[in-house]
Amino acid sequence: MPVQPPSGDRRAALKAKSHRAILDAAADLMRQRGSADFSVDELAAAADVSRRTVFNHFDSLEDVVTTVAGELLGEVVDRMEAWATSESREVGTVLEDLAATASGLHLVPTMAYLIQIFDGEDQRQAVRGAVLMQRALSLFTQQMSGAIARRHPEVDVLKVDLLVAAFSGGLLGLVDRWIAATGATDTPHSRRVWDDLVSSLTDVLREPGA
Repeated sequence: MPVQPPSGDRRAALKAKSHRAILDAAADLMRQRGSADFSVDELAAAADVSRRTVFNHFDSLEDVVTTVAGELLGEVVDRMEAWATSESREVGTVLEDLAATASGLHLVPTMAYLIQIFDGEDQRQAVRGAVLMQRALSLFTQQMSGAIARRHPEVDVLKVDLLVAAFSGGLLGLVDRWIAATGATDTPHSRRVWDDLVSSLTDVLREPGA
């Protein structure tokens, strides 16, 4: 006779399943509509859960949407970290490795998608966007600091941390310029524009007084 898992384990598994279903349904709705414009009732129906279950897992619809977008950003940063530490890549300077990691190939597709999703002038959209950018900045700084430090063991860890923090803060400052120049589209041109902006950032960090 098969052994049944403890009731606490079953509850935890069911809770995790509902949590994942809500996030997956929100991600699907965002892809289908090209925006985050859907109601809690629509989300609950898509996830096959009750409205109450949605609020048992998340404080608000904004919390759901921000979590979905944060997961997308986390996946991008994970891929960037893996690429940064790839043994097949020739090791450059710390700045060169950071610039290569933050290339348009890696960042522009997800940036363009999220900007489309959160395009709007109301306060809710602005708050979501601000939260996401802070989350992206935190993820990039934390994961890249470790990855770059492992790739450059000859460089003082504090210097790596400071340089990564300055670089990631600079990336945040480039987003508005990139949007103005490209309309936040994902095209070969917009990727080149992003790469040129990142190149300017590395030049400034390399020679601050230039």
